[in-house]
Amino acid sequence: MIILEVARRALRRGALLGSVSLTLMTAGEARAETPMDRPVEFHVSGGDLDHALTQAADQSGVHIFFPSASVAGKKSVGLSGKLTVNQALARLLSGSGLSWHLQDGKTIIVSASSNITLGPVRVGGTVTHQDPTGPGVGYVAENTMSATKTNTSIMEIPNSIYVVTKQQMVDQQPQNVMEALRYTPGVYAEALGTANSGSADNQNNAGGGFLQRGFSSMQFVDGLQTNSESAGETSFLERVEVINGPASVMYGQTSPGGLIGMSLKKPTDVPLHQVSLGFGNWGRYEATLDISDKITKSGNLRYRIAAIGDTQGTQTDYAKYHRVGVLPSLTWDIDSKTSLTLIGSYVYTPGDGTYSAGYPAHGTLLPGEYGRIARSTFLGEPNWNETAVKSAMFEYLFSHDFNKYMRFEQTFRWEKSKSASRLLSLSGGYDATHVERTPMTQDIGNTTIGMDARFTGKIKTGPLSHTWVVGMDFRKYDVSLGYQYDYTQGDNLIDIYNPVYGSYTPCYGYSSNCSDFGGKSTFSQFQEGVYFQDQIKYKGLSILLGGRNDWVGNTNYIRSIDGTDPSNGVTVTNSKTRYANQSAFTWRAGLIYNFKFGLAPYFSYSTSFVPQQGFDVNGKTFSPLTGKQIEAGLKYKIPETDVLLTASAFHIDENHYVITDPNNTQFSADAGRVTSKGFEVSAHANITKNIHIVASYSYTDARYTKTNLTTTQIYTNGYTISRGADISQKGKYVQSVPRNMASIFVDYSLPSEALKGFGVNGGVRYVGFTYNDAANSFKIPEYVLFDIGARYDFSQTFPVLKGLQAQLSMSNLTNKYYVTSCATNACYLGQGRRVYGNLTYNW
Repeated sequence: MIILEVARRALRRGALLGSVSLTLMTAGEARAETPMDRPVEFHVSGGDLDHALTQAADQSGVHIFFPSASVAGKKSVGLSGKLTVNQALARLLSGSGLSWHLQDGKTIIVSASSNITLGPVRVGGTVTHQDPTGPGVGYVAENTMSATKTNTSIMEIPNSIYVVTKQQMVDQQPQNVMEALRYTPGVYAEALGTANSGSADNQNNAGGGFLQRGFSSMQFVDGLQTNSESAGETSFLERVEVINGPASVMYGQTSPGGLIGMSLKKPTDVPLHQVSLGFGNWGRYEATLDISDKITKSGNLRYRIAAIGDTQGTQTDYAKYHRVGVLPSLTWDIDSKTSLTLIGSYVYTPGDGTYSAGYPAHGTLLPGEYGRIARSTFLGEPNWNETAVKSAMFEYLFSHDFNKYMRFEQTFRWEKSKSASRLLSLSGGYDATHVERTPMTQDIGNTTIGMDARFTGKIKTGPLSHTWVVGMDFRKYDVSLGYQYDYTQGDNLIDIYNPVYGSYTPCYGYSSNCSDFGGKSTFSQFQEGVYFQDQIKYKGLSILLGGRNDWVGNTNYIRSIDGTDPSNGVTVTNSKTRYANQSAFTWRAGLIYNFKFGLAPYFSYSTSFVPQQGFDVNGKTFSPLTGKQIEAGLKYKIPETDVLLTASAFHIDENHYVITDPNNTQFSADAGRVTSKGFEVSAHANITKNIHIVASYSYTDARYTKTNLTTTQIYTNGYTISRGADISQKGKYVQSVPRNMASIFVDYSLPSEALKGFGVNGGVRYVGFTYNDAANSFKIPEYVLFDIGARYDFSQTFPVLKGLQAQLSMSNLTNKYYVTSCATNACYLGQGRRVYGNLTYNW
């Protein structure tokens, strides 16, 4: 083989060779074609552009011409994944002002370009955007918008941020956002198990579904808070981000634990065509579609359509899941400075797979008279077991660059969802073998309108560089809840070990034949805020300062109930509550210093504010939830690698922490102050082009530190639960919060020629013990779960099948039986062994 190495080596020494071309030849003959369009595994570290191009040339076997004068002083991001040479160059040259072209079919020339737009490239069947809301590369995302609302390196932000990249989601195959966060430090995403979370719906959006650093958190989609019942469909997401710690300065009402940020799929610059067929245990069948391409020849108008159809059972008998959804989007680059993206979605879930009754403590958390209750046991009635959800959304994202100093960005979203449930819930009465159930109906509708608009820019004041943000946002939220309980059939007991279903006959309508009770509640709230932020940079030092003022007004709660509750004899009348207008100022400050060898220590202080709804047993409304956090940590980006290590220690105080009133469970109570302190360590790494790793450990000590509340301690008496003395909650651990969590997940592409195209992965998740209530009556045991997976790229053996890949993922490999948490009347079981398989085709 004759290879012209001299030109490239001379360029690396700084020679000025002008417009020299490089031709590939073999055995004295020019090749008929070059491997420009053949996928190649790349692992290129970020850093100097000339070094990155040299690595890419070595790994691909293609020699690349680049004049040293053009690349001198320029930087490049890294690569990790399967790309063509075309795509790899697009990634490496992004933002460099350089372009490249193929001459005579076999010569690559890199040259200066006065106007170049390099978009996202496909990595292993996904799309890697160059913007900080894209899917990242491998398991590492270097930039983010979520923490500062500016395109900022994670290494320059003085607080904890973790990104679940698209590649990680592809490898792990999560079916909802809770599962996507299984390997994220500081987050306990499955506290409600599968019994109360559904098979693919993700959470209680208003809080409770996710716990961050011991506190319920909230979800944001493209920077705006969401309350949609179908938010977070993973087939519609590009990435998931976690901000641990208060984020009120940028987002308004958020808890001190942090927030979950999700980015929807949007049109790509590089064409994307993907379809998949899925299968699995419990009768799972799924089909997805993801297509993006340009509409105009220039590519200034592009579209993307993502869609899903899914039907499956669950580990619980008679709990089914069905869903169809579509997410169309359109991007119009109006000119070189102005862009508009329109996104819509509609999701219909006629069965959400939810079994909300849970299980009694005996037979799950505690020993049962006849052993433990099977996960498949259904304690409702098959003919009265339905939860259907409809959700629609419209969103636009607009941006305009006035000049190099100022940019305007605006995001607006309208969303509406409705859910209707017909089920039987556990009502608290039970003996060793039976539980009491209450039939009910529930209809929930919510509408949210939100907008965020901001000006951003860059200026210099002497040696200091400033990236500033000034913005405002608002959110209007309306929700209605209608519910009715049927007490006509009395206790309505069922045997927990041998359930016999009686084909429940509904009796509703407040007639003389029915003993039912219900009502309707409506709630509305309008919140607006203004905020500012300055990111100040001096050499390796970055300082972050920000503040915000929120106003919450026009908050109404109307309860339409007039009658006596047959369950307790309490007479309830119609009521209307108008909460006082509330306002709060929150702020944060932090600094981080980047040493040249990759280490970045940081320190930050931040506050939070959340207005609270509801009232206590005496009809008194609650004070706003306020929090403050001190955090210190280290971030280490190992030079010339794609390895990001982080460690952080935190101390959070939250005042007016509201819990279910332990003595009046139909009401809430102010638990006073809760303190959460601990530390987290994590690793996100593309070790080599074949090995990707994500790992973490979290320690969280969350306790009631200042409270006047007492809780009745409970204990076992044979196979029944008895109530003991009232004890103070002060000093007790917050229920459902594990003190220790650890996890590691590794993906490995086999390099052997005999096994080329095969990849395997596996993970281990450990969740430490928790307590069932504020009295710390019982411990919920710790558990360890194992996940494994494998995939095969058919094109490695059969070129005619280029783009076809098969994948199999298994969670809870050992089928371990475990309890995730317990509430007042029920305990929730974790998911048993789950098998997912997919056949995906990209073209």
